[in-house]
Amino acid sequence: MHKVFDNILQTIGDTPLVRLNRVVAGMPCPVYAKIEYGNPGNSIKDRMALKMLEVAEQEGKIKPGGTIIEGTSGNTGMGLAIAAIIKGYKCIFTTTDKQSKEKIDILKAMGAEVIVCPTNVEPEDPRSYYSVSKRLAKEVPNSWYVNQYDNLANRLAHYEQTGPEIWNQTDGKVTHVVVASGTGGTITGIGQYLKEQNPNVKMWAIDTYGSLLKKWFDTGEIDMKEVHPYISEGFGEDFVPENYDRNVIDHFEKVTDKDGAVMARRIAKEEGIFVGYSAGSVIAGLLQLKAQLSKDDLVVVIFHDHGSRYVGKIYNDEWMLERGFLDVETVKDLIGGLGRRRLVTIGVNETVADAMAMMKKYDIEQIPVTEGSEMKGCVTQNGLFKKLMEDADLKERSIASVMEAAMPVVSMDTRVDHLAQFINKDNGGILARDESGDYHILTKYDIINAFSK
Repeated sequence: MHKVFDNILQTIGDTPLVRLNRVVAGMPCPVYAKIEYGNPGNSIKDRMALKMLEVAEQEGKIKPGGTIIEGTSGNTGMGLAIAAIIKGYKCIFTTTDKQSKEKIDILKAMGAEVIVCPTNVEPEDPRSYYSVSKRLAKEVPNSWYVNQYDNLANRLAHYEQTGPEIWNQTDGKVTHVVVASGTGGTITGIGQYLKEQNPNVKMWAIDTYGSLLKKWFDTGEIDMKEVHPYISEGFGEDFVPENYDRNVIDHFEKVTDKDGAVMARRIAKEEGIFVGYSAGSVIAGLLQLKAQLSKDDLVVVIFHDHGSRYVGKIYNDEWMLERGFLDVETVKDLIGGLGRRRLVTIGVNETVADAMAMMKKYDIEQIPVTEGSEMKGCVTQNGLFKKLMEDADLKERSIASVMEAAMPVVSMDTRVDHLAQFINKDNGGILARDESGDYHILTKYDIINAFSK
């Protein structure tokens, strides 16, 4: 008989462990991923969200009909929102303006009120999402401030659930666990359990540049000079949460924003596992530590959440290109990163005034001139300006009488570093024709921008 459940909270945990193949090719030992998006809220945070709420209920910190208040990057909020629906609570969440729109929209869809706060402020700043949540907890009657960072029920969830699952699923053969670490609950709770079973198990934490956690772990120093804005989501901190226990962590490894984003996309395309940002960072960090592993090891990595939270970010070519995260080698790469843009053209029989109006409407500097399906020429802002200075009545003349040479047309597989030969002071762009016959324009700005990342 298939197992059935009385409510969605009972489905939390028992997530699958899946062997990775292509993205860890060349590793000396097997690597398995704990697929935490199998939880109902699509992240590992469901575990600790429910546990923290259950402990709060046991301790009388929240009463029936009360309000749950928390600062969250999205996933903890999702777990709390699901638990609140089943248990009859309201939720108010604060988050930062760097979090993906998808995360915020999902929290609202689950009935939560979401307040977005600035990222680039100190934790003690009254505008920070930490401070706002603490203030609301004092102002809202019958409310409970979760404080996932310092609430030790966070790590208790992983001590009681995630750690034992990993131990049992690997038949006690696990030697290393790699976790992108933020609040510290996951790596500490898993580490506490596994080291009780085998003190030689290594716990490796993945950090990001802009977070102070690695330096704190290595030196014991809280150095605010380490802190600066970063793009990676869901891990790294600008303070040290109480959930951390340095005694059960063996190493911190930093991973760049770009390496994490690029690897997440690789995991999706090469393993068929649609993961969030931090999973990419975990694998990137593991590969950086490859030399420390042997054939006798067995590595478990935590894939914290689902890629659906990041479709507007790391899975969006334009977003990746804007941040220099997309490796652009060919015209096809560059056009793909720019997104689908309408090609504005003008017919040979239309007027200069029409062209000027189109340039203003679409904020563009050059327009290809067409006759039927053929590209016959081009009008440019600079060219029209020179001609208008010589003849003020030019506006009523046809485009055919003032157009310049047509833009060069290149193939989609032309290397970007070969485009310079087509661009000069008289020609500020090129055209590329794709497999379906559609034309795409690349301006001098697009090309310079691709090389400036």
